[in-house]
Amino acid sequence: MDRDIGEEFVEVGLSDNVIPNEEKEDDDDDVDKEVVRILRDALDKDKVVERVDLSGRQLRFLPEPFGKIHWLVVLNLSHNQLEVIPDSISGLQKLEELNLSSNFLETLPDSIGLLVNLKILDVSGNKLKKLPESIAGCRSLLELDVSFNNLMFLPTNIGYGLVNLQKLSIHLNKLRAFPNSICEMKSLRNLDAHFNAIHGLPHAIGRLTNLEVLNVSSNFSDLTEVPETIGDLVSLRELDLSNNQIRVLPETIYQLQNLAKLNVDQNPLVIPPIEIVSKGVETIKEYMMKRRLDMLEAEQQRDSVEENREAETGWVAWGTSVLHNVYSGVSQSVAGYVGPNAPKDPFLNQQLLMKNLSFGFQNCDHRVIVVVFRDFPFVVLGFALRDVCISLSYLSCLFNSRQIIDTGTRGFTRMHFDQFIST
Repeated sequence: MDRDIGEEFVEVGLSDNVIPNEEKEDDDDDVDKEVVRILRDALDKDKVVERVDLSGRQLRFLPEPFGKIHWLVVLNLSHNQLEVIPDSISGLQKLEELNLSSNFLETLPDSIGLLVNLKILDVSGNKLKKLPESIAGCRSLLELDVSFNNLMFLPTNIGYGLVNLQKLSIHLNKLRAFPNSICEMKSLRNLDAHFNAIHGLPHAIGRLTNLEVLNVSSNFSDLTEVPETIGDLVSLRELDLSNNQIRVLPETIYQLQNLAKLNVDQNPLVIPPIEIVSKGVETIKEYMMKRRLDMLEAEQQRDSVEENREAETGWVAWGTSVLHNVYSGVSQSVAGYVGPNAPKDPFLNQQLLMKNLSFGFQNCDHRVIVVVFRDFPFVVLGFALRDVCISLSYLSCLFNSRQIIDTGTRGFTRMHFDQFIST
């Protein structure tokens, strides 16, 4: 068919409901007889064209009028030589399946985001360097295949729009990272990202609680670790981490109760050791669970020691601060009451000396007494039983039983103090 006649067909044929009959042989013709027949049928009011298969016809050009076949549901244009998809494709409002795989496409039209009923989109095996941000508008998408392209990144908003997506194939690209929005694809069941240059999984990956299959194999030297949040993928059945540089698996692997297949081959794994890995996924999960429990126990012990240390020393620092305030902020009578020239209680002084108590600021490893004075109830001081924070002459006054109205600590009561004084 002659190029001019073809262009007349594209521009006039559909709008005028007239399909030219004359056809000429031309090796460079972009619209073959099959395309003419389909468009002619599309204008026939007695026919409803829902499926069009033009795969493998070496098409290099898709006529704009295709966008006027409003009732089209399935369109297969795979294995052709298409370099461009016309903007008019947005007119296919009933389209549910679009196959553009194995062509020469470098871009997709922004108008593709208007295909609100599209459920399956296959653009694999092209030359795409990026996807339009508008693709997030295809909110009905269940399957998206963009594998075997030249993609270096995905649209930042892709996950916010494709909330119904169940299968995402992005393998065999040049991706270096996932956009954070991918963690919003709550319906996702299958994610294949092998053979890329991905540095790591997003921390929020655990939000994909419906994910059943995850393949991030063969990212080679780029992927070195897996986040702990992977343990939140409660539906995960298959996990492929092979051919990476992962040295340590997260302990949370043991939480993946449904995990039946785990591939960690060709990684410099240290944890778990190779002898555990060789025994299979269940042994790996058992090992990681034990390791997790051991780490928690060790952490609890450290916390306990730290709490005891704080309990033993915390009041001393507090008491020292209050004592400083007493000297600097109250009347001379109060300072004299607790000062170095204050009267001593001879009996208490003798008792303290008999108990061989030292004084200073270090090694406060005993319980703390809180002392409240009768005459100055706003003054509250803290001391350790073994190493006190003021000199012995102060204690002779401060612990005078006639002046103290209350004492206490975490578990140290007035009764305990009286017993301490009387022993």
